[in-house]
Amino acid sequence: MKLDGILNISGKPGLFKVISQAKGRVIVESLIDSKRIAIHSNSQANMLQEIGIYTYNDTKPLSEILDSIAQKENGKESISHKSSTEELIKYFREILHNYDEERVYISDIKKIIQWYNIMQSVDLIKIPKKNKEKNKEKNKEKKELKSKR
Repeated sequence: MKLDGILNISGKPGLFKVISQAKGRVIVESLIDSKRIAIHSNSQANMLQEIGIYTYNDTKPLSEILDSIAQKENGKESISHKSSTEELIKYFREILHNYDEERVYISDIKKIIQWYNIMQSVDLIKIPKKNKEKNKEKNKEKKELKSKR
């Protein structure tokens, strides 16, 4: 999944797409309501492509996590980020079973799921072709098994 030009701004809800850059500031557009704002170079903003999730072995890029959610949900919306803590943890373990529970907080899980749902609502979520083909094969096998019963 390509996360180029998508960022999270501290203190502002949702995600933003970079529109243009000038000296000392960046013009961004909200993915939620398409409003444009200027942020200054001293603003707390993180490019999603630079974010990683801690596992016990290494750090997984956010793009891989979002790809896993997209594959699990077949490109559709995932559970709500407002679900109970237990549901969110169980769901995230299905996505990334070896995430470091001491360094990945429930607030991080909520953000990731919220970001996925925002990007899915504006059609930025695409299932990689390899995974699409695997999903088609799995669905075909399931149908064949049901018809044999």
